[in-house]
Amino acid sequence: MSHIDLPRALEDYFAFAEIDPTRHGRRFTITLPYFSGSRVDRLQWWYHLSPEQEQRMGEAYVETLRAQAIARFCRHIERWLQNTGQRLYGDEPIPRIGPVVIAQAEDPVPAADTPAEDVTNVLPWPSDRVANA
Repeated sequence: MSHIDLPRALEDYFAFAEIDPTRHGRRFTITLPYFSGSRVDRLQWWYHLSPEQEQRMGEAYVETLRAQAIARFCRHIERWLQNTGQRLYGDEPIPRIGPVVIAQAEDPVPAADTPAEDVTNVLPWPSDRVANA
């Protein structure tokens, strides 16, 4: 079962921003807003470009760093949805989050029709022996 049921790619729902630079470098954020019921919430991913990295690798490295951050954020979202039993869905500009719906089998097999376990391979255990001694 897919935990992401959106008409467009997950990245299309992201918002990107650069925070004011500090002496430690440039900071960026990726935000995924979503509706949880009637409340708007968000997931965020932060990444950083130090002055040394920018000087060594140039401005083009910002795009490489952004692509890596997007890939990691997508993986994080997929794992988070899987671990929490939720899914992203909807046709609106801001997706909705809700529990995963598991489809029930239409004609489940009754328990009385299932064969009993074959217990012929069970070895007898001597009553005078203790299992953990």
